[in-house]
Amino acid sequence: MDQKRITPKSPRAALEPEHVSVPTRRSKRVRNPLVIVGNAIFTLLILVVIALGAAFAFGKHRFEAPGPLEEDRIVNISPRLGILEIAELLQQKGVIDEHKLIFLGGVFALKARTELKSGEYLFPKRASVRDVVETMVEGKVVQHLVTIPEGLTSEQIVARLLETEILSGTVKDIPREGTLLPESYRFSRDTPRDQVIQRMQQAHRRVLQEVWERRTPDLPVRTPEQLVILASIIEKETSKPEERTRVAAVFVNRLKQRRRLESDPTIIYGLVGGKGSLGHPITRSEKDRPTPYNTYLIDGLPPGPIANPGRASLEAAANPARTRELFFVADGAGGHAFAETFDQHQKNVARLRVIEQEPRDTSPAEPQAQLPASAPAPQPAPAPRPRRANGKK
Repeated sequence: MDQKRITPKSPRAALEPEHVSVPTRRSKRVRNPLVIVGNAIFTLLILVVIALGAAFAFGKHRFEAPGPLEEDRIVNISPRLGILEIAELLQQKGVIDEHKLIFLGGVFALKARTELKSGEYLFPKRASVRDVVETMVEGKVVQHLVTIPEGLTSEQIVARLLETEILSGTVKDIPREGTLLPESYRFSRDTPRDQVIQRMQQAHRRVLQEVWERRTPDLPVRTPEQLVILASIIEKETSKPEERTRVAAVFVNRLKQRRRLESDPTIIYGLVGGKGSLGHPITRSEKDRPTPYNTYLIDGLPPGPIANPGRASLEAAANPARTRELFFVADGAGGHAFAETFDQHQKNVARLRVIEQEPRDTSPAEPQAQLPASAPAPQPAPAPRPRRANGKK
């Protein structure tokens, strides 16, 4: 049997420790493919989270940053447009910049895809995308002012609404006279005209109830409807706010004394109805023509309102001035002269006729046809009959 040959070591080498090489082995867990894939996925997720965070921060900054509008702008959003079409329209109008994704992303982030409302919007200068989205979600559409003057008939009010371009639709029926409240209202574009009528009727009912509850106790009218009739006559007799309660007092005093009201505007309504105007001063024959509304010929109030009175005239009818006046006539200066006795009233009438017969200067003057209906014709009138000792003659 062969023996290995041993090489003798030097004394120094013999004293040094021997180095034994130990073979290294990799952990089976480290070499497992699942661990490798897991590490890769985890790393990828971290990168994705970082990227999403950066994208979110960038998007949020752009979403809330001032927009490109250099001045306020009105944009009409049609109800037929989808979200992409809305984004394109806003981009065309310069409300948002070329990055429509910021708008779309903001809409989805706020879960507002189905909450965007159509309508006419006023986007302010430098409005951010957030401002734009929130404005549309809240439906802050532009409100247009529609003013209906006091004293118009229902037919005249409907005609005005039909001429107002911001409204839409038609009016099926002319509302009953005296059921609309003349006032200034705000409506969004394309509001149906029937809705406008309904709102005016609701406002009338609310105001009438408030005024009726605060009426003077000894008022010679029995129902809110009669109050509206009286208020409509007051509305047509004077346009001066400070005169309303005095005009109301004249008619209330005459009702209490069972005198005929003898109001010229009631004659006009009896002749032309809702059209509201004769187009010329009342003639003697027209004043003598019997109609259900001719308060020169009928006792008490006419059968219905002759116009749509405003709040001020309703309040004047419910709370007239405390006077004993029974007459009034135009004073030639846009107002009226009041009197307690017929003699004083006749003096006021004579004074008016003198004023009307004075030479006019060359400056533009108000034509005679525009004087209050209570003003008599300039030519001398025959001696008044007792039943016409009224507020105008």
